[in-house]
Amino acid sequence: MANDVIPVKVRGILPANSGCALFIGNDEKVFVIQVEQNMGLVIGMAIRGTPKDRPLTHDLMGLVFQGFGIELERVVITALKNSTFFARLILRQQNELGTKLVEIDARPSDCLALASALKRPIFVTRSLFREVEDMSEHLAGASDQEEDSAEGGDLGEQA
Repeated sequence: MANDVIPVKVRGILPANSGCALFIGNDEKVFVIQVEQNMGLVIGMAIRGTPKDRPLTHDLMGLVFQGFGIELERVVITALKNSTFFARLILRQQNELGTKLVEIDARPSDCLALASALKRPIFVTRSLFREVEDMSEHLAGASDQEEDSAEGGDLGEQA
């Protein structure tokens, strides 16, 4: 796996069109995954560790995993087909019979929300990372605009 995937993280979250742009990447490259506005807010809350009165859906999933002794080992963003990203949850369950690994197809937004809520690593396949457009300048430009705003603006949030 080490040669097939690259570690990344959520580098920024900005409003975009009718949703949010999640800037995903590392020091080498950043790419954008568009998500629903609500998912952007949930991921931002998880990254910041914002306390909630009640568990949100992804918190609930984490609690169910915990109850059954399942660990979210990692998230892998795997492909881009027809402008749609694909991702996998890699789950590990250990019991008296041994260890079981399960890969589950899931929306990248759900994967990123779970990984953020559970503080688990995020990866992207090397082939996808080569394929996506580098959006580092757009993220840097948005960061510069946020710093230049007298009020601090509400461009979004940096993760």
